[in-house]
This record gives sequence, structure tokens and C-alpha cells, in this order.
Amino acid sequence: MFSKRVLTAIIGIPAAIYIIQYGQWLFFATIALLAVASWHEFCTMLRVKKTKLAYYPGIFGILLLLGCAWLGNPDETMGVLFITILLLLSKMVIDHKNFSVQEAVYSIFGIGYIGLAFSYLILLRSLQLTQLCPTLWGALPAGIVYLWLPFIGTWANDTAAFLVGSRWGKQKLCPAISPGKTVEGALGGLVGSVAALAGIGSLLFGIPVLHAVLIGCLVGVAAPVGDLTESAFKRFCGVKDSGSLLPGHGGVLDRFDSIMFTAPLVYYYIQLFLI
Repeated sequence: MFSKRVLTAIIGIPAAIYIIQYGQWLFFATIALLAVASWHEFCTMLRVKKTKLAYYPGIFGILLLLGCAWLGNPDETMGVLFITILLLLSKMVIDHKNFSVQEAVYSIFGIGYIGLAFSYLILLRSLQLTQLCPTLWGALPAGIVYLWLPFIGTWANDTAAFLVGSRWGKQKLCPAISPGKTVEGALGGLVGSVAALAGIGSLLFGIPVLHAVLIGCLVGVAAPVGDLTESAFKRFCGVKDSGSLLPGHGGVLDRFDSIMFTAPLVYYYIQLFLI
């Protein structure tokens, strides 16, 4: 298991660096593939509960949401989401024998949860494309720097939470959802996020220290919430992993559950205080 995780990281991290740096159509296509894979995993998990979601309309709706983020128009995003909800509710009324209220509600939730969350990765990468941030590797477009913040903070959170929880963890955080998580681990993860972003964000990326610390606090709180949210889905469906696309890591949702919560918060913080 550990060797598979390492191999996936060896391949995935350089690929992520290149794709984020290159941006443009390659970045959009990658995010779209990850979002569609997440939707597939979400539908597959709920199928275990005999709940069949609107699979293809869901893919279409998610891609439209991502496209709106790519174009940078929030009004279009809300319009697409509203129309998607109306269409699914109409399908529920017209085809009520084959598409129940429960299936409609889960479909709407999944499309919004996945489509909107991944949209914020595109929005972060698109911020201030013409502005350059001084970094240790020279000037980089601001969007690249901003996009790395939730990833670095989340990875540091996961690592620190695991190390601290394994060594000193005693008090359970949410035993009904994730018995392995502890309060001590969560606090260690928070410290890890703050330390990583205060160090890397300020020293390497040129983010003001105070802002880097505050972003670290946001990420440190939101990351475990995202993790526990997906754990609740999996426990509800009775599955261990959301999928098996990433060897040693499970599915896409297993790897991006925390990012789906931290990216929107980082985006709005930057919009409010750094731009």
C-alpha cells in the first residue's frame, strides 16, 4: 500500500506542477476529468444504497459549471445551477416512477457539491493573470501562486494530523464518522497548515506573513471538515473508498475531499484581502 502511495505521488506531483504552470486548456481539461471522475464515484457510492442518480445530466451540468468558471462569469454559474435544478425537478415530476424525490435531491446536491467545488480551482488559477508575484523561482503569475496555497496547506494538514494523532492522539474527534481521527491530530493539522503556509507562502511565494497565517488557519479548520464530510458519505453508503483510480490513495474524492472545502475559502479570502 505504502509503495503504491509513493509511486502515485512520484508521478502525480510533477504532473500537477507542469499542468498548473502551463494552465490554459490543459489545466481546464484536467480539472474537468477530475470533476467527472468524482461525479462517477459519487454515483457509484450511492448505487450501493439502491439510489440511481441522473448520471449523464450530472456530467453535463458539472461541465457547464466548470465552463462558467473558465469564462469568469458568476452570473452564468448561478444561472446554470438554477437551470440544472429545474431540469432535474422536472424529470422527477415527469418520470416519477423511475426517478424519485430522493434521487433528484442527491443528484442536485452532488452536481452542486462537485461542480462548484472544482470550479474554484479554475477560479483561483485565473486570478490576476497579468500580475506577477515574486517567488524563490522568479516572478510567477499570481494565479499559480494562489492555487498552490490550498494544496500546500491541505497536504501539511494531513501529514501533521497523521503524525500528531498517531503519537499523541487520545480524544476521538468524530468517532461515529471517522473513529481514527482525534482532537490532538486535528490540532496538529491546524498547526501544520499554519506553519507550512507561513513558511512557504511568505518565504517562497512572497505572501505577507499575516495573510499567510490567516489562510493557514482557514485551511487548517476547513480541511478536516471536508475530509469528515466525505467520510460521512462513505459511511452512509457502506464503502471504504470512493473509488480506486489512484493506487494507494483510493478515488479522486478521497484525495480531493479537503481541497473541495479549502479552495473556495482561499479564493474568497484572496478576493477580499489580497486583491
